[in-house]
Amino acid sequence: MSNNPSEPLKNLAIGTIIEVSGTHIVAELDPLIHNLSRIFAGEIYPIGQFGSILKIHFGRRIIYAFVSKLRMKSEYELENGIISTFASNARVIEADLFGEGEWIQSDEQWKLVFERGVSTFPLPKQVVYLTPKSELKWLFDKGSRATIPIGDHVGVDGAICYVDMNELLGKHTAILGSTGSGKSGTVAALLHAIIEHGEDNQYQNWKPKIVVLDPHNEYGSAFPTHKRLSTDEGSLKLPYWLFNLQETISLFLGKTEFTATTQSNIIKVALLEARKEAAELTDLPPDTVTVDAPIPYSLERFKAEVNKQKPSGNDQRKLEPYNSVIGKLEVLERDERMKFMMESWDGSGDPLPSVISQFLGSEDPISIVDLSGVPNEIAGLASAVIARTLFSLKIWQTSDERARTPILLVCEEAHRYVPNRGEAQYEAAQDGIRRLAKEGRKYGIALMLVSQRPSEIDPTVLSQCSTWIVLRITNENDRAQVNAILPDSLAGLTNVLSGLRRREAICVGQAITLPSRIRVTELTPERLPRSHDVDFDAGWQLDSPNEADFKNIAQRWRQQIRLK
Repeated sequence: MSNNPSEPLKNLAIGTIIEVSGTHIVAELDPLIHNLSRIFAGEIYPIGQFGSILKIHFGRRIIYAFVSKLRMKSEYELENGIISTFASNARVIEADLFGEGEWIQSDEQWKLVFERGVSTFPLPKQVVYLTPKSELKWLFDKGSRATIPIGDHVGVDGAICYVDMNELLGKHTAILGSTGSGKSGTVAALLHAIIEHGEDNQYQNWKPKIVVLDPHNEYGSAFPTHKRLSTDEGSLKLPYWLFNLQETISLFLGKTEFTATTQSNIIKVALLEARKEAAELTDLPPDTVTVDAPIPYSLERFKAEVNKQKPSGNDQRKLEPYNSVIGKLEVLERDERMKFMMESWDGSGDPLPSVISQFLGSEDPISIVDLSGVPNEIAGLASAVIARTLFSLKIWQTSDERARTPILLVCEEAHRYVPNRGEAQYEAAQDGIRRLAKEGRKYGIALMLVSQRPSEIDPTVLSQCSTWIVLRITNENDRAQVNAILPDSLAGLTNVLSGLRRREAICVGQAITLPSRIRVTELTPERLPRSHDVDFDAGWQLDSPNEADFKNIAQRWRQQIRLK
């Protein structure tokens, strides 16, 4: 056998091409192949495995293709209107071209130079070969890019799956998968890999800035030494004055009267006047103040500005919109759950730098924002304010400042905050994260969407992601949504999603050299997010709670105190 890897390997030949249609090819299998496998270098190579890689030699170049289908030739002919005159057991394999390579010899060493995209197309009657594992490792090689490992390629022993970090983060990423597929573990594996990238490459200075929106308090256990912002501990501060006009209306009026024009106008006028007065205390010219500027103001001043707008007289019908705004505001002030938002500014100093610093000022690479204690009706609004605040910070930074502090925002349970429904309570979140998805990469802020229900995510936001890590998905609507966002040549990959094992994923997009089926890095228990799954078998073997236990629970329930 020749040592030249560019020469075809007859042992791995499996058939000949009978059709070429753009990047799609159809090949008829060698009739002598009965067991759908070949043996090479002591290893068995299965034929027709979905997602496996075939190759066609074209002069010195090699064209690579993904297997998308294996079926009887008679079925293929029937589908294409070809009338067969005799019965046949022939089989055809279909594949999609995705890249080209060429073996180069330098200093007596062979190297495969691979590039995505196809400029040379095969011809009918050309032979199709399986790709040996030694060659696959070259296709999966990380090269000289800034890469991080996220797992191993399935079916290629020892081939680590690397992703280009700049492509992964700079152009947004979606991690999708059903409950129990290993989605949170995949996020944790990625974040650990990002943090360890500096040490692995012996960087003298490595300070990632990652903000995780954690609706279920899962990630604290995976990153116990990192910063945690929580309403339970009083460490999370999202003051009302940070909100822009749309967010303020959503907070003060709620979803039921979100579109009440009269009350919206009352809030707009009062908000602008309250900000103007406070601007003088922060050395800003009042005539430069806008209603959306994050200038702190006191709630008492805001109420006073609402009262100033009241019409004279005692006509309760005319006074009702003004009284309603103040009444709802006072209800929010009395709600202990809202303290992290509704604590009134006391007029001393400028609190905006410290609000921003809680997310980005720490030396810790990750800031975990625990939203589990936030009332459900404002969880979307809270995530919107955080996303918009980080995005606004990037907009107002100089180019040099942006280059020094790229930000990754991880949005867990993304379907809760950017759903494809137009409900008023989600409008602020949709607008904030939608704009971040569209424009964030220009300013150095990346988005990582995580969800088990891709069919319920705003498609505008999901389509902005250029890399997808898709774990097992069993719901037909969710698979259809994934199918819709993938390139046509890769849409068939969704056929295997329901059969993936835990921690297995299909990884496609600009961050990875070629679409791959991978096994995500397995983490030790202390590096994994907290699992909230309850062991029924173990739990029902323990002593049942008594009335004293329920009394303690009732006390915590009433006081809104949660214990881990």
